[in-house]
Amino acid sequence: MTLPRDAWATLRSATPMTLDQRDVDQLRGTADSLTLDEVADVYLPLSRLLNLYVAARQDLHRVTDTFLGSLAAKVPFVIGIAGSVAVGKSTTSRILQALLARWPDHPEVALVTTDGFLWPNAELERRGLMDRKGFPEAYDVASLVHFIAAVKSGEPEVSAPVYDHVIYDVVPNERIVVSQPDVLIVEGLNVLQSGSSSDERVFVSDYFDFSIYVDADEADIERWYVERFRTLRGTAFRDPRSYFSRYADLDDDEANATASDIWRRINGRNLRDNVLPTRSRADLILQKGPDHAVEQVLLRKL
Repeated sequence: MTLPRDAWATLRSATPMTLDQRDVDQLRGTADSLTLDEVADVYLPLSRLLNLYVAARQDLHRVTDTFLGSLAAKVPFVIGIAGSVAVGKSTTSRILQALLARWPDHPEVALVTTDGFLWPNAELERRGLMDRKGFPEAYDVASLVHFIAAVKSGEPEVSAPVYDHVIYDVVPNERIVVSQPDVLIVEGLNVLQSGSSSDERVFVSDYFDFSIYVDADEADIERWYVERFRTLRGTAFRDPRSYFSRYADLDDDEANATASDIWRRINGRNLRDNVLPTRSRADLILQKGPDHAVEQVLLRKL
């Protein structure tokens, strides 16, 4: 189903707004223009839909446990969120985490990004993959699958590596611990990937109960990426620890050229070759317009 924004907004029903402008300001990403109105129109209806899905999945697990004569086990509901670099999937993930955690039936909502499962830069250099960072082969996929399987299996504590966007690398000896959440949101470029019908490997997407793809025209995403790059010159790039500190003093023309080159060689290519082909596998697609606002929602019914 394709639902224009105004039609989708009516599906909020009586869902109360649980965030204020300060919350939205803290949760949105660099160069993202998310507003409180968009949270009300787009993300509140989505949180309502997800709440219904979580409740239905919990009921299904209880039915299965009753049939097996076993004690009801707590099985986290796993949501996958995919999309290009700079499309706003991190903001979407944080907003959904905040909204879902305010529903009484599932207050524990964890968020993990797949960036932590990138191979460290030293290993990427050794493998000749630094210019393919974010491509499927740049990830320790086995560890990522093991992590999600352990969380889904209800293990008391499962840890994941931490990625620092300032140093542009995995942080040595630092972990984030996930302790039996009600809902786990997994955000990343390639989380919706799967294999062919003859492929016997297990994929991250095999563990998802619901999946979301954040979509926009490539020309708009590239423009957002360049705008974000220019903004970061005066913020994160100024940090002496920043991997990109060498770009802090570029003028506007130089910054535009550099960001466009990075997009052309890495992010745009990865989008076309690996990320965009997974869009059709999502249960729901948030389609953005040139101003970063969601214009319509595509929902898979079957």
